[in-house]
This record gives sequence, structure tokens and C-alpha cells, in this order.
Amino acid sequence: MDKKCKRSILIIDDEKANIITLTHILSPGYNIFAAKNGREGAELAEKYMPDVILLDIRMPEMSGYEVLSVLKFSDKTRDIPVIFITALGKDGDEEKGLALGAADYIIKPFSPTVVKLRLGNQIKMLEQMRAIERLSMTDQLTALPNRRSFDARLSMEWGRARREHTQISILLMDLDRFKEYNDRFGHQQGDIALQFFAKMLPDVLRRHSDFAARWGGEEFVALLTNTNSDGSIEVAEKIRKSLELLEIPCTDGCAAGMTVSIGANTWTHGEDCTVDKFISGADMALYEAKSKGRNRVCHFKENN
Repeated sequence: MDKKCKRSILIIDDEKANIITLTHILSPGYNIFAAKNGREGAELAEKYMPDVILLDIRMPEMSGYEVLSVLKFSDKTRDIPVIFITALGKDGDEEKGLALGAADYIIKPFSPTVVKLRLGNQIKMLEQMRAIERLSMTDQLTALPNRRSFDARLSMEWGRARREHTQISILLMDLDRFKEYNDRFGHQQGDIALQFFAKMLPDVLRRHSDFAARWGGEEFVALLTNTNSDGSIEVAEKIRKSLELLEIPCTDGCAAGMTVSIGANTWTHGEDCTVDKFISGADMALYEAKSKGRNRVCHFKENN
């Protein structure tokens, strides 16, 4: 397995011998982190965000049950699968751990085969859940992030901009006269146009921090971090011009052109604004761009 693709495992156990044994069993296939007590383990879980945590029940100061409660209380670590490693074998102990949210148990002394199988099962379930999550956050037609994904990213970047006192811009984009385009060329060709525009966007938004998504229908949205109003207009113009020059092939072998109207808005630290007002400003600028003839960029101004 390529080291870059290895899943990461955090072992939390006060017995050095147990950490050594589990590391020996798992290190060929996983990246291993280890903590000798519960408090350190909870800190490392937040720092490294491992794929799975192997957690001893009986530890001084902070038991495995207490560590699990801390992990489940944190927004960052609550979804990390936790497998208890323990010499305990009573049904009540197992029930207590499962009730707190443990995913599985591994009983000491360790069987290498059992350890690998139980951990492998958790990894498989984790990968399935992540695949489902990715699908739920992706627009199936264009393969861009969807509205739900954009809302999550906007919430994160809005908070970052406010904390770090940086500017942030948003672009709302509407393909011009898309209904007429569908009526003329057919819905299949309309889908092709959407896919071509979606594929073009990442080529224009080259910064890793820029984020584009399908807003819905023929509308798209882009979030530009650390970008002032002039910068947002410059990026929007690049998008507009790129689409204007793009030839979209038709099923009959011809090419059909498409244009886009774009509304931009920028938030600067110190301005009284909410996320809803931020989006609303871009929407008003988009309306202005369309009312002025389409195929143009307008930036929101408070006095408009």
C-alpha cells in the first residue's frame, strides 16, 4: 500500500507492551499514532484526526469510557470509529461501551488476525460512509459540489474571514436564456452546456482556496477567499469571457455558444453583514447584470 494512501490509527493505552504489539501488527498497513493516557489520546485525536481509534478501557486517571465520552462530545472527533481494546469480557462492560458509542471490541491477548479483521471492517464501513457523503455533496450532472456542499464551505470560510479580518467575495452566475437554449437545441444539449461550463470553472478559479458549486438549475456560485471587490470583478470577467469564447459541441456536429451573467459581492471586515445579506447582495447584482442586457458582470453596491 502506498504510504500516502495509508489510513491512520491512534492507539490509546497505558501499557507500553500493548502499544508495541499493536504497532507491530498494524504498522505494515497503517500509519500509527500512540498515546499513553486518555488525556493525551483525546488531544492527539483532535490534532491528527485518525481514521480509527483503538482505546484501552482500564487506564489510570481517565478510563476508556471517559475518553470515549470526550471524543463523542467533540464536533471534530465524534464520528471517528472507536474500538475498545480490553481484557474485560463481561457482557455488561461490552453493553456499556456500545451504549457510549464504541464501534467494536478487541479482547486481549491480541490475535493478529482478529485485530486486522476487526479494524479492516471498520475501515470498509468508514470508506462506504465517506463515499455516500461525497455523493450527497456532489451534483451528479456536473460533478461539481452541490448547494449543500457550498453552504458548508461558505459557513467555514465566512467564520475564517471574520476571525482573520480578511475579505471574501462571492459570484452568482446564471447562464443566459437557458430555457430558450433548451427549447432550441434540446435538453440533452442543455445538459452538455452545463457540463462544459462546470468543467471550465476550475480552469479559471486556479487558487486552491477558490470554491465553485452548482447552485441549482442553470445557476452556479463561486466563493473567493481573500479577494476584494476589484479581484472579484477580475475573476468574474475571466469566467464571462471564457464562456463567451467557448464552443459547445452539439449532437449534430455543429457548435452552440452560451453566455453568462454574473453578480458579485464582497464582504470587508468591519461591515455589518450576515451570510444571508452577503448572498442577497450578489443576487441583486446578478439581477442588475441580467436587466442591463446579460453577458456582463455587476458588483453589488449598498446604495443600489
